Amino acid sequence: MGERGSGLTETARRAAGRPEAATGAKGEAAKIRFQDVTKRFRVREGKEVKEFTAVDGLDLDVRPGEFMAVVGPSGCGKSTLLDLLAGLSRPTSGQILLDGRPVTGPGMDRGIVFQQYALFPWRTAQANIEFGLEAKGIGARERRELARHYLALVGLSGFEGRYPHELSGGMKQRVAIARSLAFDPEVLLMDEPFAALDAQTRESLQAELLRIWEQTGKTILFITHGIDEAVYLGQRVAVMTARPGRIKRIVDIPLGRRSEEEDVRSAAAFGELRHEIWNELREEVRLSQTQAVPSAAGGRAVR
Repeated sequence: MGERGSGLTETARRAAGRPEAATGAKGEAAKIRFQDVTKRFRVREGKEVKEFTAVDGLDLDVRPGEFMAVVGPSGCGKSTLLDLLAGLSRPTSGQILLDGRPVTGPGMDRGIVFQQYALFPWRTAQANIEFGLEAKGIGARERRELARHYLALVGLSGFEGRYPHELSGGMKQRVAIARSLAFDPEVLLMDEPFAALDAQTRESLQAELLRIWEQTGKTILFITHGIDEAVYLGQRVAVMTARPGRIKRIVDIPLGRRSEEEDVRSAAAFGELRHEIWNELREEVRLSQTQAVPSAAGGRAVR
């Protein structure tokens, strides 16, 4: 899982204060860079059009092959970050770089996994994975082999012919992850993918995701509301402020390599890190609860 720090004291010292954009190892360029990114939306309320700032002047670097978790209060712009990086939306100002090149739209170098599974109900698990490969012009035999390989990677060998309605929620999300991995993106963007699952399934898939990350070496940006999930999965955790979202602090997670045999969540270091992050979030959550959201009163976005 890569190199980590050796203690909480060092973690606290390095993470203290409002960070500049984080950097990778010495001489290592960032894989992903958010550089002074601001995103505003125009929202209509009745006859008025108002401006709504989701994120403001945000800086964040993600290292090659890193698992970066992002936590923040509701409405702070976490999902907006993923939309911007996915190329589904453009920043109002600032820029987003992938391998030093500006992101100007969607691309096959980025795979996305949402909370909703978004599987085609008329296609089998294997056929759902093959769909994106068809768009790339990959031949039928290679598509079939790739789909089966990635179904095996997520633990679904033997379920190739099942339709979504024949799969549990956890299995559907495994298919969605396999589909995103199958076209071999460099970066995997995950927007609360386990939020709708029960606790046992969620913890099982968290461990599965770490195993997949270790095997593939993908760069992962993982959005979550759960502090426990962020600490368990992330090499680093970026804590966002209340809206407009900025990076308040980046916390290193020096827990070493996780394994299914160890209950890392019961370790003292895990509890300390969770408490450290909650201390950063507590005031932001309070602030977010006092903020009015323009669209909450029936407003709608203006394109």
